[in-house]
Amino acid sequence: MKDISLAEIKKLVENYPILRCCEDSITKTCEALIFAYQNGNKLLVCGNGGSAADSLHIVGELMKGFALPRRLSKEKQDMLRANCPDIAEYCIENLQGVLQAISLVSETGLTTAYANDNAPDLAFAQQVLGHAEKGDVFLGITTSGNSANVLYAAGVAMASGMTVIGLTGESGGRMLELCDICITAPSSVTYQIQEYHLPIYHAICLALEQEFFAS
Repeated sequence: MKDISLAEIKKLVENYPILRCCEDSITKTCEALIFAYQNGNKLLVCGNGGSAADSLHIVGELMKGFALPRRLSKEKQDMLRANCPDIAEYCIENLQGVLQAISLVSETGLTTAYANDNAPDLAFAQQVLGHAEKGDVFLGITTSGNSANVLYAAGVAMASGMTVIGLTGESGGRMLELCDICITAPSSVTYQIQEYHLPIYHAICLALEQEFFAS
């Protein structure tokens, strides 16, 4: 990992000293995601309630510019100019570099149909089964570490050759058994865990952006 990426994690623990206990697992998470993105893989992320909102938030930070402008590469610019010259310059001016991420909570039609017809707690796992490629990363957000639908999805992710990362509260819950890496925020109170999760995943997204898009 580049020094400028590591600096984002150092900045996190300077601003939130209570999260120093998570520094190693956050660093390992960034390293796993960097490796995946360098090899053309992607992130799948899910959670429930507030963690579902966090899943959407993370995808929003990765799929477009966050703190850096993320200009398109020359290769992509040339591809646009060669294949769609009428719209190329507008696209080049406004489109931004991407770190591919998919939130499993946003497919309302699929998840409600699957929940109605099959097993509601397997709705995330069904999507993992469809999207997973060996080398992808799965991020399951569960404050308790025991959310059944997230655990089932993590199990399918593991079986599919994905790297499994948990973002939980201090106990880690059953998620610990399924994770390659588990970030355990230092609280057992749901809203406090959620408050810690936000700066943690912001730091991860900032570190990734620095790794791939800093000039």
